[in-house]
This record gives sequence, structure tokens and C-alpha cells, in this order.
Amino acid sequence: MRDVTARVAVLASGAGTNLQALLDDPVVGPWVVLAISDRAGARALDRARSRSVEAVYVDPAAFGDRDAFDHALVEMLRDRAIDLVALAGYMRIVGPELVGAFPDRILNVHPALLPSFPGTSAVADALAWGVKVTGVTVHLIDEEVDHGPVVLQEAIEVRPDEDPDALEERIHEVEHRLLPAAVRALGEGRLVVEGRIVRVVQAVPR
Repeated sequence: MRDVTARVAVLASGAGTNLQALLDDPVVGPWVVLAISDRAGARALDRARSRSVEAVYVDPAAFGDRDAFDHALVEMLRDRAIDLVALAGYMRIVGPELVGAFPDRILNVHPALLPSFPGTSAVADALAWGVKVTGVTVHLIDEEVDHGPVVLQEAIEVRPDEDPDALEERIHEVEHRLLPAAVRALGEGRLVVEGRIVRVVQAVPR
């Protein structure tokens, strides 16, 4: 019997290493009850099934537009009484209905120090720009891409002549720590959101 406190759904499009980090976390792992992917062959679905977590492929081509796809996701999340959502390598833009259904309850992990280098090529963009420091951001989702309030950030020094694969590997290591910490804080009610400012507190606010 899974001892669930918060009910967490994870949306992932690819290999699912951040999903694996959530599943491996001793607190967050038991909370994860649903994994959804927009790609049929996503390894993330296999990772979920290996932990007896419901894994669902939702085909975007089966819907007329993005709004219809997001509506189907919202219905699925509500049917399973999901409390919060983690985007873990999810490559689709989250629409307003999904954001509105889970206000301040959707977390995303991004491989850069937002607001620098938003979008899907953040690691390559940072290297191309020649920055000396990049990093990882976990933020709450709003209706703009890579824009919501920052929950956690950690900087990573860019090494001389570092290639994208090497930098991405080091970024993943940080992602695998920060995302579970942020999900745990949100699930335990320890995030205080005041406009764009998010405080992570040690005790649940009264």
C-alpha cells in the first residue's frame, strides 16, 4: 500500500531522469501517483511503470488543438485527485486552462538561471553566449513560457572549452536535487508565494 500524502502527477516527454529523481526521493517518491507523456515511446513511462505508478500516453494528434489537449489533461488530473504537478522534461507549452486549474501548484525545472536563456535550447544558448556561470531554476508555472516565480536556483560555473553534453550532465545532477526539494516543499505547504517572490520556509505557515 502506497503511503500518499500529496498526490503528484509528473508530465514528461523524454527519458525521464527527473521523474526518476522524484521516484527515488524517500519523501516525494510515494507521492507520485501518475506519469503522463505526450510521446508514446518516452522512457519516462517505463520508469513510472517499474514503480507501479500509473503511466499514460496522451496523443496530442488526437485533439483538434492545444486547448483541447490541455482540457483532456485537466480532466485526467482532476479524475485522479491530483494535488500538484511537476513538469520534468515536458516539451509542450502549458496552456491557460491547466495553469488555471492548478494555480501555484505546477512546478517546472529549467536548465538555466531564469530569466536568462528561456526556451528549449538553454544549455546551448548559454554556451554560445559565452557566459561564465549558468545553472538550474525550479519555478512555478504561469501563462508565459519560463516566466513564473522562482522557487529554487543553483549556479554552475561553466568550465573552459566545455561542450554541451558535459555541461548538460552537470546540470542534470543539480536538477535531480532541486526538483524533488521543490516538490516536497510545495507538497508540505512550505512555499509562501507573494507576487513574484517565493519563500521556502522550514515549517508549515499558520
